[in-house]
Amino acid sequence: MNQSTTKIYSFGYAEMRAWLTAAVFVVGNLLLPQLCHLIPQGGLILLPIYFFTLIAAYKFGPFVGVLTAVASPLLNSALFGMPIPALLSVILIKSVVLALAASFIASRTQKVSLLSVTLAVAAYQIIGSLAEWAITGSLAAALQDVRMGWPGILLQIFGGWAVLRFANEKW
Repeated sequence: MNQSTTKIYSFGYAEMRAWLTAAVFVVGNLLLPQLCHLIPQGGLILLPIYFFTLIAAYKFGPFVGVLTAVASPLLNSALFGMPIPALLSVILIKSVVLALAASFIASRTQKVSLLSVTLAVAAYQIIGSLAEWAITGSLAAALQDVRMGWPGILLQIFGGWAVLRFANEKW
């Protein structure tokens, strides 16, 4: 079965559980990129900075998603130097678009399906690539995530779907 009704949470900024939930996902977005960077060009191929943002936004709503989307790249850059500061604006745009798209799709469908997760990932890739092209003026740079990062896109879609399905049963 490729979809199931799920409980979608939407925590507000005044709720401590929103901040704690986001902190857990930010830690995931700190650890996963470090593991991926052990592989040559692992960050460019696996796009790990977005994985837990997708899960956070889809399951816990726009506030937790956007908080995760903003804090993760900023902390990764400050602590580990990746992403480099020159790329932060593009990564932040893509992360926030992913968080907003995932939380919007989840709130509308109330389901976890391959199609809904694929739509969230496609939305951030398309909008993010257009933004990157506008910022850098380079179509090649804008399409790098798709050209080199297709394994990461597939990981986000299928891995994100699997984690969300698991979360549906446990959370």
